[in-house]
Amino acid sequence: MYKQILHTPEGVRDIYNGECRRKNHVQEVLHGVLHSYGYEDIQTPTFEFFDVFSKEVGTVASRELFKFFDREGNTLVLRPDITPSIARAVAKYFTEEDMPVRLCYVANTFINNSDFQGRLKENTQLGAELIGDGSVEADAELIALVAESLLKTGLTEFQVSIGHVDFFKSLLRESRLSEETEAALRELISNKNIYGVRELLDPLPIRLGLKEAFAAVPDLFGSVEILEKADACAVTEDAKRALERLRRIYDLLCSYGYENYITFDLGVVSKYKYYTGIIFQAYTYGTGEAVAKGGRYDTLMDHFGKPAPATGFAFVVDRLLNALSRQKVAMDVKVPKAMIVYRASQAELAIQKAVELRGQGMAVELVPERIGRDYEAYARKNEIQKIIYAEEGAV
Repeated sequence: MYKQILHTPEGVRDIYNGECRRKNHVQEVLHGVLHSYGYEDIQTPTFEFFDVFSKEVGTVASRELFKFFDREGNTLVLRPDITPSIARAVAKYFTEEDMPVRLCYVANTFINNSDFQGRLKENTQLGAELIGDGSVEADAELIALVAESLLKTGLTEFQVSIGHVDFFKSLLRESRLSEETEAALRELISNKNIYGVRELLDPLPIRLGLKEAFAAVPDLFGSVEILEKADACAVTEDAKRALERLRRIYDLLCSYGYENYITFDLGVVSKYKYYTGIIFQAYTYGTGEAVAKGGRYDTLMDHFGKPAPATGFAFVVDRLLNALSRQKVAMDVKVPKAMIVYRASQAELAIQKAVELRGQGMAVELVPERIGRDYEAYARKNEIQKIIYAEEGAV
């Protein structure tokens, strides 16, 4: 009787062989760019207390968390988002630091959403957080990091779409809509449904200028010229300040040389409620979802007892890898590989040869000889360039 082969649960998958090698390569490239900007690595636990991701923090909804209990009865969750974990760690370990803290990471996140048909519940994220710097220059640095990192992976066609939550939020504050109406409006604007926005707001007792501004928001996306068009909709002081910050960010990104990869979207809405300033997402061909996302979160640190301005982003590595594959972006991930086939009596000789070749930078497999094995087929399958038989030398 054969044993039952166990499969992975829905929403997770195994990554192996060439795909795993390519994923590691992409992560090394991204990590290298972050290190070049002065970011230091941090590792936080895979699970945290529930309070780290509570509703007050403004991260993923409670129903979408993987929750369990420890022996003391505390509610724990697998992290759905890494930013709150890093904010907690910074509040604990960097309390005396009066300089900006630059941290980067690579870790998996977990979201328990049954609606994610065809989407993974476990994803690898690689990102950076800049804590203690509220400047526009810090915002520009993070966006430049995204652009430079994507270029280093081999992508040439992508756009980083930038918005500002205060532009839309200031209009909401002025209109004083009910929570239900606000949620419906967010959905309509997120879907770029101008007609739906007008239909929703027409019967409501808010001034005409605000109605026209809301109706225009879904259309406020495109190149830098869209910021001029947005001036007419900036009917609050906070909205005007948001546009001015976006203009300054664009000027700084021109200094980095990345202006051709920048667009603006004043109607972008994030599910993470802790964002307080700019928000941005990077898109490319081969995936319908953002390969990177981030923004400013100046009040998140308050929840962990160390108020500080902050900004950050994360690459969704699995999506990025998928886009690179569909665009057929070449990756030099092959390493020289050899296989030494030996009999038991030749083990010492085979080991000595393997040590020598490994010292020259070659990957070497030691394989005991058995009758009937097809070594050539195995070598082709596993991209092994050289087969060495211990008694014959190189073949």
